[in-house]
Amino acid sequence: MSRSSANADVFHAVAAASRRQVIDRLAKGEASVGALADEVGLSYSAASQHLAILFDVGLVRRRHEGRRRLYRLDAAPLREVARWVSHYERFWSERLDRLQAFFDVPARRRRR
Repeated sequence: MSRSSANADVFHAVAAASRRQVIDRLAKGEASVGALADEVGLSYSAASQHLAILFDVGLVRRRHEGRRRLYRLDAAPLREVARWVSHYERFWSERLDRLQAFFDVPARRRRR
């Protein structure tokens, strides 16, 4: 996968913990690059680079207010991630049900 196509992938975008922190912060409301950098604990440059990746996949929108760029979350691309993860909900639910059934059987019956 080329670097440009990797950057256009929502899974790649949410893979980095720092970008997930930026997404979490933007879920609370619009913010400038500087505010995001401060709140998330990134350098201005790193925050800007993370925002560029999020922007490329459509997870953030930006608008200009004077010289500042303000970013806001557009969570629609996260539907793709949610759909993929939902396939595993049944898998884990079945595993947990089997584990619960195992523990519901008295220990002396399990040893037979």
